[in-house]
Amino acid sequence: MYQCDEKRMEDKIKTFAQFGDAGHGGITRYSLSEEAIQARDEFVRRMQAIGATIETDDLANMYATIPGSDPNAKRIVMGSHCDSVKNGGNYDGILGVMGAMEVLETIVANQIPHKHPLTAVIFTNEEGSEFPPCMMCSGILAHDYMPERFRDNFAYEKMMQSKSILDPEMTFGKKLETFKYKGDIQNRMTPEKYQAMFELHIEQGPILEDAGKDVGVVTCVLGQMLYRVKFYGQAAHAGTFPMKKRHDAFHAAAEALCWLHDEIDQLGHEDLVYTTGEVVIHPCVNTVIPDFFDFSIDVRHENPDVLNQVREILQKLPQKEWKGCRCEVELGWNRDTVYWNKELVGYVREAVEELGYSHMDINSGAGHDAQYISYMLPTTMIFVPSDKGLSHCEPEHTSVKQCTQGASVLLNAVLKCDQKDEA
Repeated sequence: MYQCDEKRMEDKIKTFAQFGDAGHGGITRYSLSEEAIQARDEFVRRMQAIGATIETDDLANMYATIPGSDPNAKRIVMGSHCDSVKNGGNYDGILGVMGAMEVLETIVANQIPHKHPLTAVIFTNEEGSEFPPCMMCSGILAHDYMPERFRDNFAYEKMMQSKSILDPEMTFGKKLETFKYKGDIQNRMTPEKYQAMFELHIEQGPILEDAGKDVGVVTCVLGQMLYRVKFYGQAAHAGTFPMKKRHDAFHAAAEALCWLHDEIDQLGHEDLVYTTGEVVIHPCVNTVIPDFFDFSIDVRHENPDVLNQVREILQKLPQKEWKGCRCEVELGWNRDTVYWNKELVGYVREAVEELGYSHMDINSGAGHDAQYISYMLPTTMIFVPSDKGLSHCEPEHTSVKQCTQGASVLLNAVLKCDQKDEA
């Protein structure tokens, strides 16, 4: 079994943390930004130093490849993304890139024999922080292989028209045209050129830490559905209109949300998670009774039957009375549970056991580039713990040792895959 190098990993963590340093221990590094260019420049510098060939495609996805002994073999690819949310952490996404780099660096430094070309990838715009949606460019890559019912979500022309949250006059396509690392469509990842994909990632939750485990052998990404729940009331003056005559949309929404929590919790599924994270209120004036309130509800679980139980509860909302307000429930979008390739999961489990790291099977509640790539390539993921389960915030942290252990699992799992003709 081979081990990756902690000192090399620590150097990468410290270096990449400079690009978009937000001043409080984390980063803001939007895709296609100057900070993203700095991170990509460093990726190129380090990968060229070990003799890797650098390619970019028309979406600015980047590929650094070292050759294998068989020039006709398909590539095995590892990686993730280098963009972040606003005031995010130094590990989400970029660990997968640094882990892939560390694998290639270890193979070159130790002259480890391998048959397949091995590639480290950076996917563009995974977070969708400036240009929504998230996982945009992995979604475009996998568009033709996705289930037809949600394929249109990642149609190329539609994605190119995504508007910046910072500048409504700027679209993703317009900014991409002038981006330093925009390349050729011929360099896109495809099943004809690639055999399998591995993505190393921080867990972004507390399960591994609570269980005292070094590594998570990831089995799937949970199914998810997003609904908007809207209430229509009547605006009136806050000081003159009697309480008993009001149709307060905010009050209606608050009552409905509490009812939802009670009803969903009574289903008794401890591993079901649901969140209201976004609200819209009109007119949003302190002297006016709200006539409109809209909240999101994001629901995640592996079993589609459980999601359907929640869906049935949501669909009861318009039939009930909510402070005299009309209620509408609209589906924003949903996704199926994505299960990883069993053979690749097996390689990860074998690698962990042979390295002697403690481990457990785990699922992912968060979305990742790998989930869309899995529609066109055999794919799997590896998790390492997140301190206190925190992610998408500046305190996000995983120790150098844990990051290096994850990279070592990645290295040995990839080498196991390399020994097979097909994944």
